[in-house]
Amino acid sequence: MSDEGPDLVVAGAGGGLVAALRAAELGLDVLVVEVSEHFRRGNNTSMSTAMIPGAGSRFQRAAGIEDSPAQFLEDILRKTKGQADQRLARALAELSPRLVEWLADSVELPLSVVTEFHYPGHSADRCHTIEGRHGTQLLDHLLARVRASDRIDLLVPAKLTDVRVDDDGRVEAAVVQTPDGSTEEIPTRAVLLATNGYGADRELVRRHLPEIADAVYHGSEASRGDALRIGRELGADVAFLDAYQGHGALARRSSTFVGWATVMHGGVILGLDGRRFGDETTGYSEYAAVIAAQPGSTAWIVLDRRIHDACLPFTDFRQTIESGALVWADDVPGLASATGLPADAVAEELATAVALARGEGADRFGRTFFEAELAPPFAAVQVVPALFHTQGGVVVDEHARVTRPDGSVIPGLYASGGAAAGISGHGAAGYLAGNGLLPALGLALLAAESTAGARVPQHSAPEEGTA
Repeated sequence: MSDEGPDLVVAGAGGGLVAALRAAELGLDVLVVEVSEHFRRGNNTSMSTAMIPGAGSRFQRAAGIEDSPAQFLEDILRKTKGQADQRLARALAELSPRLVEWLADSVELPLSVVTEFHYPGHSADRCHTIEGRHGTQLLDHLLARVRASDRIDLLVPAKLTDVRVDDDGRVEAAVVQTPDGSTEEIPTRAVLLATNGYGADRELVRRHLPEIADAVYHGSEASRGDALRIGRELGADVAFLDAYQGHGALARRSSTFVGWATVMHGGVILGLDGRRFGDETTGYSEYAAVIAAQPGSTAWIVLDRRIHDACLPFTDFRQTIESGALVWADDVPGLASATGLPADAVAEELATAVALARGEGADRFGRTFFEAELAPPFAAVQVVPALFHTQGGVVVDEHARVTRPDGSVIPGLYASGGAAAGISGHGAAGYLAGNGLLPALGLALLAAESTAGARVPQHSAPEEGTA
């Protein structure tokens, strides 16, 4: 590290590690500052399912999937009802194939495309992930690469408390505090705010996200709005503070993640009255608030052996099984007994679901996809709604640079992931699978390249007839 300080200070050792790796690759010295000693298992990157969208990647082409950034952008705008920041959404959609290919080539992340079920809102299979489909493996891989680099220093635990700017408003130092209360002002020309959002600050959640304020928070306890505070003090614009990713599939018994693949493979969700109460395939983020509004703020996901086996590639689902949160029954009366739900209602709902899977009639809630008929033996898991992370924050441009309300840039200040205003529009309904990790990793990549002044060629698909 230079005596004049690092070229880039990254606050947050989650998706921000991508910025450190890319910056080091481009010849910069980097300091990563992380507040939590338990970040390897306790930040939102590690708690994710490691799904990274890449629209038009070579992995898709190898699987025979036709896709493009333009198609991805259309999906984002459709899901958000046109509310998303179109400039940022376009930039990230265009970056997405280059991002996943860079992760595979430069970081040697063993990625593949998920094709056995389709995530709500995506018109093509474009989510890339790793074996185990869990963020701990993703973060461990990134961390190992960081520790192997002689250009990257990692300071843990330590907290970024302030960013100093010079008379021209340019970043000139990062103020870092250690647990003993001592502070150090570290000279640097660039700071990336990768500290996630404000999900762990219950007061901010209640103020901006009242519909989900009483739900379980299933995210990093270090996500307390530090980037919002620092950004605002420097005059940054903020937006979409009412946006969040919720989830309707957190096991009540074990607080483990069940996963929405259970639904997309054909499962149904029943309330305490034994009845379905909506189209479960609209999206797992918005369904958190739907469950929160039900009596008892809870529900049961019903699946069968086929669905159970199809979800085994997910580490989270296997952990839910190991926790004992699933109950099994050989028939519908047994399922009603095991769950405590009214037997007549359960029988009627499952019979209707089987008929819909056969193509008989139309669902009263508008659900159009049931992968296969539910068949005994049945399994069920009681779930509660959860807040995973917030999706609003400081406004950034297409280079991850933090901007002021007049659109001008705060030179040297960057933001990524939940620290930045994302691409999910307002509320929870605009969230698409992977659109948490895409701004986390993608904006981090762009921040590193902007800091280095790198001229990076745009990703382009090969000409017809080429591999």
